Parts: sequence; C-alpha cells; structure tokens
Amino acid sequence: MRTLKGKILFFAALFAALTLQAKDYQVISPDGTLRVSIQSGEKLLWSLTLDGEQVIEPSELALCLSDGSVYGSGSSFRKAVRKSVSQTLPAQNFKRISVVDRYNELTLQARDFDLVVRAYDDGAAYRFITKKGVTVRNEKASFRFPEDPVAWIPYVKPTGRRNDEFFSSFENLYTRSHLSGWQQGKLAFLPITVCGKGGVKLCITETDLFNYPGMYLSGQEDGSGLKGVFAPYPKTVEQGGHNRLQGLVTSREDFIYRGTQGEALPWRIVVLAREDRQLADNDLVWRLSSPSQGDFSWVKPGKVAWDWWNDWNISGVDFVSGINNDTYKYYIDFAAANGIEYVILDEGWAVKGNADLFDVIPEIDLPMLSAYAMEKGVRLVLWAGYWAFNKDMDAICAHYAKMGIAGWKIDFMDRDDQMMVDFYYRAAQTAAKYHQLVDFHGAFKPSGLTRAWPNVLNHEGVAGLENVKWAPKDYDMVTYDVTIPFVRLVAGPADYTQGAMRNAAKGCYAPIKSAPMSQGTRCRQLAEYVVFDAPFTMLCDTPTHYMQEQECTSFIASIPTVWDETIALDGRIGEYIVMARRSGDRWYLAAMTDWTARDITLRLPKGVSGGSATLWRDGVNAHRNGQDYKKETVCLEGDSLTVHLAPGGGCVLAL
Repeated sequence: MRTLKGKILFFAALFAALTLQAKDYQVISPDGTLRVSIQSGEKLLWSLTLDGEQVIEPSELALCLSDGSVYGSGSSFRKAVRKSVSQTLPAQNFKRISVVDRYNELTLQARDFDLVVRAYDDGAAYRFITKKGVTVRNEKASFRFPEDPVAWIPYVKPTGRRNDEFFSSFENLYTRSHLSGWQQGKLAFLPITVCGKGGVKLCITETDLFNYPGMYLSGQEDGSGLKGVFAPYPKTVEQGGHNRLQGLVTSREDFIYRGTQGEALPWRIVVLAREDRQLADNDLVWRLSSPSQGDFSWVKPGKVAWDWWNDWNISGVDFVSGINNDTYKYYIDFAAANGIEYVILDEGWAVKGNADLFDVIPEIDLPMLSAYAMEKGVRLVLWAGYWAFNKDMDAICAHYAKMGIAGWKIDFMDRDDQMMVDFYYRAAQTAAKYHQLVDFHGAFKPSGLTRAWPNVLNHEGVAGLENVKWAPKDYDMVTYDVTIPFVRLVAGPADYTQGAMRNAAKGCYAPIKSAPMSQGTRCRQLAEYVVFDAPFTMLCDTPTHYMQEQECTSFIASIPTVWDETIALDGRIGEYIVMARRSGDRWYLAAMTDWTARDITLRLPKGVSGGSATLWRDGVNAHRNGQDYKKETVCLEGDSLTVHLAPGGGCVLAL
C-alpha cells in the first residue's frame, strides 16, 4: 500500500498532468455564424470558424516574459466567465451617430493573467490582461490559414536613409501577393487584409494601443500564415532626422514592453467580411476601443485650408507669397469666404533646425494672425515636429491655447514602440486639457485614440496625396485609392489630404513640387470627400485654384466631415468602391474606380426616396483631360442611377 505521502505525491502529479491536458473553450457570435475556439495545453491556441468553415487554423498566442515565464504555453485556467452584451452606443465625430455593439465574451482566468475573447457577428478579438507589472520579452501572435491566401501587404519602407525596420512613416502602396510569396526579411504594418477560404476577407489590426508597442506582421517560415513582430523598447534615443525633429533610436533593450502594474494589453482583431463592401463601413475597431471620459462637446470637426501641398503657390496678389503674414491672411480670407473652419500653418512658421516651438520666424505674427482669423470665424492649427512638441508639451499647449490656436498637426513620430505609443496618449491628453484638437501626421494607424480622446480627429498612416509631389510616373495612386477603404480605413480615419484641382488622366501625370497634380479625374477628388473617413479634412490645393474653380470649391466646402449614417453599397478591393453617407436629411452617394472605365449603379439606401438630385460626374473627355466634369440635376424615378466612370474616375450624387 502506498503511504499517505506517496498518495499525496501521486495525486499531485495526476492533477498536474490533467491540468496540462488540452482543454477546449468556445465562444460563438450572437448570430451563431462565427465560432472562436481556444485550446489550452502545451500551447495556447486560437482558431476561427465562419459558417462552418475554418478561416483561421489553430494559431499560437502567448506572452513571453523576461523572467522566463510564459503566459500561454502550459497555462491552466482556473475559471471561465461568460457574458453577452447588446447595446447601442452614441458616437462622436464618427461615420455614424450611434453604433450597435453586440458580442459574446469569454474571460479565461489564470493565476497571473486573464485572456479575454470576444465573438462579434463581423469579427473576433482577444487580449491579455496582466495582474501585476511585467516585462514582456516577446509576444506570440499568429494567424494561420487553411490555404495559401492572397493578401494586400503594406511592406515597411524605412524612413530616410536609416536601415531600421522599426523607423517608418507607415505610408506605402500595397503589394498584392500570396502569403507564400512574402518578401523574405520584410515586415508589414497594420492593417493587412487577407482573402481567405471561400473569398471571405479577413482584416487584421489592433486597438486600445496606449502603452504597448504596435504590432507588425511577417510571413511564417512555412508560408502558412502570419506572425506578430514588435519593436523592442528604446534604450537610447537621439535627436536628429528631419530638421532635428525626430527621435532616432540608437540602441534597444531586449524586451518590447515594461509595465509597472497590471494592465489590459491591446486587442488583436480579425474583421471578417463575406463581401468586400462590408469592410468599407466596418466599425469593430471603434467598438473595441476604450470610451472617452469627460466632456468633449467643445471638439469641432471640419475642413482645413492647407498650405504645404500647394507650396504656398498663389497668384494675382501684390505681395510675394510664402511663409509670411500676407499669405496667411489670404488663406484666412479664402477660408472665411467659403465656410472652411480652419487654416493650418504647416512647417516653417517656427525657426527650422531649432526644434523650439516658441521660436517663431520674424515674418510671422501669430497673435495677430490668430486674432484676424477668429474675427472671421476661422481658427488656426499649427504644425509641430515630434521632438519640439515633446520637449514641453504642457507649456506649449498652454501658451498657444491662450493665443486662440485651435490645435496641432504633430509630425515625424515615425515609430510605434512603447515609448512612442505613450507619447501619442500624452499628446492627446495634454491637448485635451487645453481644449485643442490633434491631427497625427508621420503616424501609425488609428488604434483607439480617436474614441478615447475625441480631440484626436485624424491620423495619417496612409500614402496620401502628398506623395504625388515626388512619386515617379509609374506610381499608382488610383489603384491605391480603391484599396484603402478595404484595408487602411478599416482602422479609422486617414489624413489623406485630397482636393486637387489639377487632375491628370492616365498617362498625363508628372511629379511637380510647386504645382502638384492628382492622378485620376476631378470628380474622383470630389468623391474622396465622401468615400474617405476624415473628421478633420484638408483642402490641399491653393486658394487661387479654388477661386478659379468656385463651383467645385463650394461643393467641397458643403460636404460634411462626420456623418449620421454610413453604408457601403458595393465594391471590390483594388477595383471600385460605392459609398452612401447621410448627414441630417441629406444623402451623398459616391463612387470611384481604378484605371478601368466602368458603369456604376448607385442604388439608394433602403427607405430613401428619389426625386431631384445633383450629380457630379466625369465629363465625356475625362479619359483625356482629368479636369473635365459635368454637374447636372437628375430626376430619380426609381431606386437607382447608373453612371459612367472614366478611367481613374468618380462621381457624387447629392440628394
């Protein structure tokens, strides 16, 4: 017979063995079509099944800590807690006035961490919650697919001459490729969209990214999927780069994250869409973001007259244009005359090279310009480089808020390690303290800040129109434009900076710094104000051109920047997009195509009646002259209207 001690040891060993045996947990979406499975055992795995078909195969997830322990592999869960939520949430400065939030949630509780998993009708997400301060050496986040899917991949292109894969402006065109053809040694930034089994689209991204490095993806060695990669924590950072405004990491630690207390880490998200169009109006990133705290009713979205893209190139005036008081009074007068809420002073108003936002050039009298603008119902926004803003952001915001400056366009962060992600949060928080808005440029994609801090109206993280000032002639902006609604814009708004009045038909584009042009037609530029999300939207061209094209200018100025309702009517990734948006009782339907001319049918949303409407469409010669357009009044007798789009074309129907 076994001794008592022997029995105790035997049962202890048996309990340990049983603990390590695989155990399955499942959480199913409210409509029953999506199942998230969690398998715990030797490895912690998750998988997704949609309509009975597995779209993500068992994929490992874990936190590997610097002390050698692992949250995931071999972990045992003490308790499984389930809940269901169905609610309607008010939204501010968004693409709809309210958001339906329905999900089923499973929380698996271990000794040192929780794993929270949610199943929505349109996607799934998980996150780790640590119960104490930890240092994470690496995170395992993987996405394995049953076949070799095609993906739209934004490979990292290091900024400037630095060969640093974690130093990037997060703006690049997409490479369409099977995952097995992933470029070896290259990382891609989020979001990434994958065409899975049966044509289902899966968009991978993250949110609630406040104090943790952003996730990149690289190809699995066997070509079967993707795995997360994270920037190590900076050890030493030096001032340098563009006009000494960037923080250049010269060495890194051997960990990616250091927390001093228990913390909810970012959500890892997979948005699922049976039809491409469903990606274009998805709001899962917003639903999973932390809600705002406090009153942000003072935040005013709107349009902004921009100076940098058009190179301050105005004409018909009796002063030399440039970064000076007369030029900005001209911009302010233009904005006031057209009901444009803001004018931005981009780089150059502060002395270059000093990284000092209190050191204003003598040609600019900011107190006078701010007072002049406010008298005309316009507010000024100032451009700021990262290093200059970060030096003393509280004093900077306090000083310029007192002057009446509405907010900041903060540029040249070009990183998303933990240190830089924390800067975004502090910048949003500090600007909010002084009732100032923020537009992050040189920035990673939206990842929760636009909901948590509604004064953050926009992020760049997109290969916007600025690129055509220098891009080669074979640069394909047109195809990119009809790809981002299904990839980048799934994450949130983008500072694309549309509105060009010089428009190049196919084969007519050339990069010109001081007189830039867009690719595609004039009506494409108009359509982008409806298709792209941007509560803070630029008018990129010179006021001189806008005054010469007053008909288009008045229309652009009248289009809202936030919406009560958004519906993606049709679209195929990389080919075309058709969107409908409502503000009050006014509907806007817009379409854009790639370089293929096509007939697009604009179908009225359910419950919307026809009648008289204004149509902006490509002119009959827009295939040769991109500036050719036609504005006409049409009578909608049914529930649809078919419109011909020129190559690189677009249209807008205003009801």
